[in-house]
Parts: sequence; C-alpha cells; structure tokens
Amino acid sequence: MPECNHDCSSCGESCGERTAEFDFRAKANPHSNVKKVIAVMSGKGGVGKSLVTASLAAAVQHSGKSAAVLDADITGPSIPKAFGVHQRAVGNDEGIFPVPSSTGVKLMSLNLLVENETDPVVWRGGLIAGTVKQFWSDVQWGDVDYMFVDMPPGTGDVPLTVFQSLPVDGIIVVTSPQELVSMIVEKAVKMAEMMNVPILGLIENYSYFKCPDCGKEHKIFGESRLDEIAGAHNIPVLARLPLDPALAAACDAGQVETLQPNYLEAVANTL
Repeated sequence: MPECNHDCSSCGESCGERTAEFDFRAKANPHSNVKKVIAVMSGKGGVGKSLVTASLAAAVQHSGKSAAVLDADITGPSIPKAFGVHQRAVGNDEGIFPVPSSTGVKLMSLNLLVENETDPVVWRGGLIAGTVKQFWSDVQWGDVDYMFVDMPPGTGDVPLTVFQSLPVDGIIVVTSPQELVSMIVEKAVKMAEMMNVPILGLIENYSYFKCPDCGKEHKIFGESRLDEIAGAHNIPVLARLPLDPALAAACDAGQVETLQPNYLEAVANTL
C-alpha cells in the first residue's frame, strides 16, 4: 500500500484509520478536571428541571464535594437567577472562568455572557449546539467532583450534542404526574437508551401538595404513572418532590442554596 497522506476522500483502502469509530467528544479545557458529568433532562418544559439541577448542585456542594452547573438551556437560561448570580463572566487567553455562587458552585450560562439578562437568544440550532460545546471546551472549570448539565426540554439538537460531545456518566430524567408528561418522558428515556447513556433514575416534581394546616397530601395533578414507567425500563425512582411554594420563591429570590429542607440531599448522596 502506498504511503498514507491521510486524505480518505482520495483513497480506496479500508485501513484501520479509516474504519476506526470517530470520537465526537469535545476536548475539555486544559484547566478542567471534571470527575463526573450528570445531565438533567425532561421530555417537555415546565416540569422543574432547572430547579432539580440547582437543588442537586447545592446539595452536593453542601456535602463537602465540589459542584458545577453547565447551563445548556441556551435560549431559556435560568440557572444564574436561581443561584442569585448576575455578574458577567470574565476570562483570559486560556479560556473563560466560571462564576461561583455564594457557596462555591461553579456556573456557566449564556446569561453570564450577554449584556442584558432579558435579551432574547434568537439563534439557529447549530449555533446553540456549538455554544454548549464551547461551555465544555472553553471554560476553565478547575477541579469539579460533580458537574450537572441543565438541558433544554425535548430530544433535539442540544441533548444530542451533549450525549455525543460530553463525557456524560449518566442522566436524571425529571417528570410530573400528568398523563401527557408521562408519555413524553418515555421519549427522553428511549433517547438515552438509544445513545447508550446510563439512566440514573427518575425524579417526579409536583408529585403532591401537603396541606400546611392538616398535613394531608393532595395529588393536585392526579395519580402518578412514575412507577409504571420506571418498571417498564428497569430504572429507579430517585425522589418525589412536593408542590412547595417555598421552592419557587427561593429560586425567584436567588436563594436555592439556602432553602431548607433541600428535598434532594438524599439523592445527591447516592450519586
């Protein structure tokens, strides 16, 4: 065989280099040492995915380990607000520095880069997906025990980019009790299975409302199908979160880290 010029378009040989599986993963920044990457996804919006992401990161940081959040919801970033972080990120020739929260959770979100937090992001899918990869490659994350990736709802460009480009160790799927949501959650679960990404478990939000007067639990959104979905795919149910107005108020006030109780502390300790 003649000497290889590495131009496969002009070569008909079936060499090992040509047939080797291509690695789509983006290179981490040289100043990053992320031990575990966990993606948090949902089949649709409005189920509290970002709240779950923020609560998990806060719980990990509180346990004494280091946590970070990569906000991959480019067109609807809400992570900085939940943590009360509003300053812009800065960097140097070697990359961008994540912005730390009050307890040290490292954050990167498009809202930390734009001039005004309320400016809309009117981008096409390719640019959005490329930005997610840059948050992995161009950000100097430093030493991180657990990175949580807050993904946009659905099974489109960004989830595909995250699964192919980042070294995802597992995903957590967030759902709510409504029948329609349960059907859509199965799409997210099946996508993870197609991409050969381990599913760590399901978290159901808005599972019940506990009356502050009598203590009785009311299922505002109806009976859950969570156990049925979990059983069909042989994945565990990690938590059922109540409909708690204090949670929403804490996120709106940027105090997700200080809210007690953190309903996901037990889950964070099992990751």
